Amino acid sequence: MDSGIKSRIFDMILNVIVFFSVLVCLIPMLYVASVSLSSNSAILSRRVYIWPVELTFDSYRVVFADKTMIRSLLFTVVLTLVFTAMSMMMTILMAYPLSKKGLKGRNFFLLMVVITMYFSGGMIPDYILIKNLGLLNKVGALIFPGLISAFNMIVLKTFFSNLPESLEESALIDGANYLTILVRIVLPLSLPVLATLSLFYAVGRWNYFMDSLLYITDSKLYPIQLKLYQIVYNNMQPEISAIEGSIASNLLPESLKAASVMFCTIPILLVYPWLQKHFVQGIMIGSIKG
Repeated sequence: MDSGIKSRIFDMILNVIVFFSVLVCLIPMLYVASVSLSSNSAILSRRVYIWPVELTFDSYRVVFADKTMIRSLLFTVVLTLVFTAMSMMMTILMAYPLSKKGLKGRNFFLLMVVITMYFSGGMIPDYILIKNLGLLNKVGALIFPGLISAFNMIVLKTFFSNLPESLEESALIDGANYLTILVRIVLPLSLPVLATLSLFYAVGRWNYFMDSLLYITDSKLYPIQLKLYQIVYNNMQPEISAIEGSIASNLLPESLKAASVMFCTIPILLVYPWLQKHFVQGIMIGSIKG
C-alpha cells in the first residue's frame, strides 16, 4: 500500500478518535447547561439531553441574585490572579538556577523536588502546620501551601536547559548579570511555556476547594468552588430576596445545581482563548529534552 494512502488512513482514524474524545468531554457539559436552561416539566419528564427544552433563565436569575455567590466569584478571581502570579514567580526563580549544570548541589535539590511528587505528610500534618503558622481563616492558607508545583517546575527547568548556552555566554561577556539575562533574554523566549504553566496554575487554583474546606470557616473567604460544593452536596439554599425566593421555591434542585455549575465554570473557560496561541506549543516544548 502506498505510503500516502497509509498516511491518509492514519489521519482519518486519528480524527475519528479525537472527535469521539471531544464528544465524551463535551456532552456532559452540554447536558448540564441544558438542564440549567430547561423548565421543571422538561427535566421531570427526562426530555432534556444536550439542548434546552422549554427555555427559561429562572435558575440563573436566582443564582445571580445570591450576593454570596457573586462575592465568592470576585474573591476567587482575585485569589486566582494573585496565586498564579506568585506561583509563576517562585517557579521561575527555582527552575532557572536548577537549569544550570554548574550549580553546586543541583542533583540533591532536584532529588528533593522529585520526592515531593511521590510522598506527602498527609492531611493531618498539613492542618497542624497551617494552624501553627497562624494561617487558619487567612488568605495565606489558600496561597502558600500550593505555591510551587514540582511538575511545573521540572517542565520549566527542562525548557530553560534547552535554550542555547551561547545566548547567556554573549550576555555575560557584555557585562550582564544572571538576573538581567533572566528578565531580558530568557523570559521573553519562554512565553509559550510560561503561558501554559500559568494556565495550569490558574485552573488548578480555580477548581480546588479542599484547602478552603479544611482551613476556612469565614464565609467571606469562601472560594466559588466551595460554594458550589455546598450547593451540590449539602443542598445549601441561595441567599436571595423574597421575589427571587418565590422563583427558587418553584425550581427543581437539579436546575439550580446545574446553573451554579455553569456559573462557576464559564469564567475560567473564557481565559483559554487568550492563551490558546501559546498553549499547544507550550504543552510540549518543555517536556522534551533536546
